[in-house]
Amino acid sequence: MANFDAENGAGGAILVVGGGIAGVSCAIEAAEAGCPVILVEKSAYLGGHVAGFHRYFPKLCPPPCGLEIDFKRVQNNPRVAVYTLAELESISGTPGHYEATIRIAPRHVTGACTLCGACAQVCPVEIPDPFNCGMSRTKAIRLAHRMAFPAQYFIERGACASGCDLCMHACRYKAIDLEQKETKKVLHVASAVFATGWAPYDAAKIDNLGFGKYPNVITNVMLERMVSVDGPTGGKILRPSDGAAPRSIAFVQCAGSRDQNHLPYCSGVCCTASLKQATYLRDRYPEAKISLFYIDLRTPGRLEDFAARTIAANGVELIKGKVGKVVEQADSRDLEVTAEDVLDGKKMTRLYDLVVLAVGMVPQTGSLPAGMSLDDFGFAASSGPGLYAAGCVKRPAEVAVSIRDATGMALKAMQNVASRANHG
Repeated sequence: MANFDAENGAGGAILVVGGGIAGVSCAIEAAEAGCPVILVEKSAYLGGHVAGFHRYFPKLCPPPCGLEIDFKRVQNNPRVAVYTLAELESISGTPGHYEATIRIAPRHVTGACTLCGACAQVCPVEIPDPFNCGMSRTKAIRLAHRMAFPAQYFIERGACASGCDLCMHACRYKAIDLEQKETKKVLHVASAVFATGWAPYDAAKIDNLGFGKYPNVITNVMLERMVSVDGPTGGKILRPSDGAAPRSIAFVQCAGSRDQNHLPYCSGVCCTASLKQATYLRDRYPEAKISLFYIDLRTPGRLEDFAARTIAANGVELIKGKVGKVVEQADSRDLEVTAEDVLDGKKMTRLYDLVVLAVGMVPQTGSLPAGMSLDDFGFAASSGPGLYAAGCVKRPAEVAVSIRDATGMALKAMQNVASRANHG
């Protein structure tokens, strides 16, 4: 996918670690400005969390549209080399002269794959689908999702039945190589941008809110997959306990956030994301009761207008107060939500069919080099020149802000490349 030698002849290249929206944007901007780029992503596909979103806010347009354009830009640019199922093992050196070692896990499926699906049809192993937050099952050999880029199957070898080779015999194109081994590559680059992204906070750690104990307590990330047409319920929002349509839904903001026992910071986007998800519910269930429990409603800048319109148009009941406890009713599996109503100065208890926890963003810093410092909340700080952080590993941010930040970091990285060229 590139016409430069990423291992030996690209000393003036930029290494981008992380293939989510920030990493892809950074790679595209640098490559289209004329700089060779090596893009490394640990999963089997590019796009990160955005690939699993149903809609962006505030325009509520579908992410596949923009991602498809970005993937085409990557595919058609000879200055971009992409490694998936790859992780940065080490990086050392000085600005302009870094040596990076990446470790690439075997895909076990070659470029001869035509996506016919015959391999998955005969695969006897089913595992929880990580793309759907474990709410559905998938095969050990699979395409990660319908828009996966690269559009190529892969095998989660650790899940395979011992000695099984049914997929290999089913593939008429001989695209399956069960003997593939892990490989390592040593890359010479001028600078590196770390766009390693975020993960949702583990809601099971918040004992009082019932996630993991009660099936009808889900997270905002799970709801986003549930409402997608290729999601676990085919685009329907249903109670996990019985598959029924919810008649009342509670959004619990700051689930674990702004809490010294969990995440002491605000993730900044959760309020707007919940209001966006309220539009999904209203579209599907016009008569449903939607309540949003919040500490402070934070929808800064251009998002204030979106919030005001969404609240008014969708009849969202706002309750200023922190939810203290969620308890399941044994017979109905409805959820009793106990919260403080700050404006009325009273404690309140209500029953809901479904509770959605707005969990915060946790920066993924495991691949950051030792020289890159972290702030008080664990987010990355650029240590430049030469090593930069971009996107949500740097601070919680919405998609548009992450893209702008990634573009800025691409410029910084290119300036470092130019400095190397000028000084040798």
